[in-house]
Amino acid sequence: MLVIAAALGLAIGLVVGSVGGGGAILALPVLVYVLGEPVGPAASGALVVVAVAAAVGAGSLARSGQVCWRIALTFAAPAAVGAVVGTLAGSAVGAALLVLLFVPVMLVAALATWQRARGGLDDGDGGCPRPARAPVLAAGLAVGLLTGFFGVGGGFVIVPVLTLWLGVGFRRAVATSLVIITLTGIVALLSHIAAGSDIDVGVTTALALPTAVGAFIGTQVSERLPAAALARAFAVIVCVVALLLLVDVLALGGPPGA
Repeated sequence: MLVIAAALGLAIGLVVGSVGGGGAILALPVLVYVLGEPVGPAASGALVVVAVAAAVGAGSLARSGQVCWRIALTFAAPAAVGAVVGTLAGSAVGAALLVLLFVPVMLVAALATWQRARGGLDDGDGGCPRPARAPVLAAGLAVGLLTGFFGVGGGFVIVPVLTLWLGVGFRRAVATSLVIITLTGIVALLSHIAAGSDIDVGVTTALALPTAVGAFIGTQVSERLPAAALARAFAVIVCVVALLLLVDVLALGGPPGA
């Protein structure tokens, strides 16, 4: 089982490093359905996995100057507040309902990512834009709510917001997203722990370490592959996982602990 966890963790890390998000959206189902974790601890464990992977990926890309630090820090502050509020709301929702609510979020993320790829992605470096503070703060708050409520890193929303709404080029959006995910993931994790959530350290570590390795490799791979191809692959993966979750909850009795 640990070998399977390591292989899946490596794959998750490749996604995180390549497209700037999606780690927890994939780690949560792996922790629940492959490693047998209850949804509550799995949501917290997914935050550990994605925060570690995002930190590794962000560090790799920051060295080449790709992070838009002003946007990242402005975005992360309200996202941290939203993460705390989202955690409190999520703790009052049952496991099966949480997964059902999670599915449409995943599908919307997949559609937005696919549409972004169809519209063309900027592979060049146009520098960091300086958007107005209000839309950055609003986007940060919304992503933070998702992060806390679902136990996800939010990158699947952050990258489209950065590129489509705030005008950040795709490569810089990936790097900036990883910084934001690291910061908001840590806050959301602390909120989960404060709310009484348990974490299986052994299982989470077994998934987190190979995910970190995959994230580093993913940042290197992303420099060599077309951005549109990466975005489409991410959209397909998220859509497939969402459909599998929906079938399990509606036809197979739902996740363990539901």
